[in-house]
Amino acid sequence: MIPLLALAAPASPASPIADALCEPGAHLTERLKTRHGAQLASTGLRSPDEIVELWTAPDGDWTMVIAYASGTSCIVAMGQNWADTPQDPA
Repeated sequence: MIPLLALAAPASPASPIADALCEPGAHLTERLKTRHGAQLASTGLRSPDEIVELWTAPDGDWTMVIAYASGTSCIVAMGQNWADTPQDPA
């Protein structure tokens, strides 16, 4: 008989955003601004119903948000040490 522990998969480290944090867009925007000092740095259209937003804070923290046409917004990624890269004017 094989011990049950031998069949168990090793535990993987928990993601800091294991479950996407979703809430009404206005609430999430207010939270990013007031609690984290973030400001909207850039946006892009992902689909007709989804806009990707990149929020950055002065300390280098960044948050990627998907804003849905329904009014809900979800944090899908976050990290540290954001740096803008200069654009080549040529």
